[in-house]
Amino acid sequence: MGEARDVMDRATAAIFSNDMAAIAECYAADVVAQTPDAGTINGRDDLVDYMRQMSDAFPDLSYEMTRTMEDGKFAIDEGTVIGTNTGPLALATGEVLPPTGKPVRLRSIDVATVEGGVITSHDIYFDQMAFVEQLGLMQQGADA
Repeated sequence: MGEARDVMDRATAAIFSNDMAAIAECYAADVVAQTPDAGTINGRDDLVDYMRQMSDAFPDLSYEMTRTMEDGKFAIDEGTVIGTNTGPLALATGEVLPPTGKPVRLRSIDVATVEGGVITSHDIYFDQMAFVEQLGLMQQGADA
């Protein structure tokens, strides 16, 4: 296992154990993250805040790993994120939605670039439409 895989594994474990200090240790101060819901996140502090907001909204968040890959400074994880929305959900607009109490199960892919022992970029992919549908925030099917 190389450095990229080791750092990505530590970051994933920290994220899904809600350990904000450990998350911060895995990322460069000037990390750039791309997310489907919050867009571009610049800097470790803002990324940790994003992770904290997700943890607050889904305190039981867990991850089922399907596949891991590593190629030099790149680490890729594919899996399923599972959780129940029992806390307020912050939106990119600044609005905060009350908890829906609904479970979500989303396939996801994370691509991280690791340099100097920390993640310098992190691209997070999940189906945002499935996310809002599973939370009951829009109608599913033909009536939508």
